[in-house]
Amino acid sequence: MNTAWESIATCLRDELQEYGGLLGLFEEQQGALYRRDASAVLATVSAIEEQARLATKKRLQRERLVREFAVAQGRPGDVTLRQLLPCFPAEVRPMLEALIDEVNRLVHRARRGVRQNALLLQRAVEMHQETLRILRPDAFTKTYSPHGQVSVATAVHTPPTALQAVG
Repeated sequence: MNTAWESIATCLRDELQEYGGLLGLFEEQQGALYRRDASAVLATVSAIEEQARLATKKRLQRERLVREFAVAQGRPGDVTLRQLLPCFPAEVRPMLEALIDEVNRLVHRARRGVRQNALLLQRAVEMHQETLRILRPDAFTKTYSPHGQVSVATAVHTPPTALQAVG
């Protein structure tokens, strides 16, 4: 039977694996954004969502185990794993601390990847809108909200027919 620290270490390793997969997908999406490969960007969105669900599942598993361990040690259920390190055997503390640090590092990298890719996507949309406004300026109307935010709406009209009868 696994001891508590072995189960928690396994959960941390599983979590690391899922966050690593998430980072890989963010890099793949970023590459697709740079290549302007819209279908690849779209494909990575669903893969990222699924990977994020898996990472969340692993995090929740780990949090449940840590909460159970904390309660078994007579500590509050909301105590952090790092705060529980003194409750583990001295020989496993460095390993658990390293796993905690690595999970935190990957979480921060994943958040940075989300922000970077969101900015790239936002910029790509802005560039496409600007190109469309240049090509068809009469098709867009720019308005301002009371708070000063700019909104661009497309003009609703019937597209011109291909052939028109004359005379």
